[in-house]
Amino acid sequence: MNPFDLDNDVAYQRWRDEKLNNHPATLDELVVEVADLAAPTAAERQAILAAIARANMAVYVSKRPSAVDKKALKAFAAHFGLRRLNHNEGADDEGITALSVVAGDQWRRTYIPYTNRAIHWHTDGYYNTPAEQIHGLMLYCETPAPEGGENALLDHEMAYIHLRDANPDYIRALSQPDAMTIPANEVNDHVQRPDRPGPVFSVDADGNLHMRYTARKRNVVWKDDLATREAALVLGDFLASDGPWIFRATLKTGQGLLCNNVLHDRSGFSDTDEQKRLLYRLRFYDRIAG
Repeated sequence: MNPFDLDNDVAYQRWRDEKLNNHPATLDELVVEVADLAAPTAAERQAILAAIARANMAVYVSKRPSAVDKKALKAFAAHFGLRRLNHNEGADDEGITALSVVAGDQWRRTYIPYTNRAIHWHTDGYYNTPAEQIHGLMLYCETPAPEGGENALLDHEMAYIHLRDANPDYIRALSQPDAMTIPANEVNDHVQRPDRPGPVFSVDADGNLHMRYTARKRNVVWKDDLATREAALVLGDFLASDGPWIFRATLKTGQGLLCNNVLHDRSGFSDTDEQKRLLYRLRFYDRIAG
């Protein structure tokens, strides 16, 4: 029985109770040290999978950050079933994106991830086609910013619970195939990406909940019906709160995030000439596999 079936309240309540009882109280409960990212031990892998089972995310800590390279990052991801990389426009030939301030690059500097500005709540790839949704996400910190660059993290299943408990019609509205549309991206009268309508909440073939969302006010069109508008407002208020389910952390050198594309944001930050923030991002069409 799928707990995300709105017509099956018994299954939902059973899943909800288990979820709330097992969800960690702090992010520290989701931190796992790994001796060799390229070859995690069975115990390390099980600890990470246990964290992900509780909150759809884990923070991994390399004991030897000097030995971590792109090959090791891809190998680490593969141990969790993450192999189909999304080669987005900012990624290198291997499908890995370097997130840093790129002031001199005309293309990148127009996109917030390549600046030091704050990024609002979102899941990655919310502008992708339905067939190319991002289910797995991995971040790795090579160099933190001297100041700022904090991430807020929220298990998307907790957002689902908040909305469904408030009003199941909110979930029904946000599951519509045109609940949230990202308008076309046009550059010099050339359409680089057409309109991308899609649901906020969907359930994959294996019964897993997926979320597609951005808190951006501009370049987002919500379906013009009362339930959708109300649901978007309630969700926005929840994300703006300081609730116990929202974790905050600033990744340091050797630390990373492995997750099922949970909700996240990033505060603004400041670089210096001696220290410039650099994170690597890997987006996958796969969901983390146990």
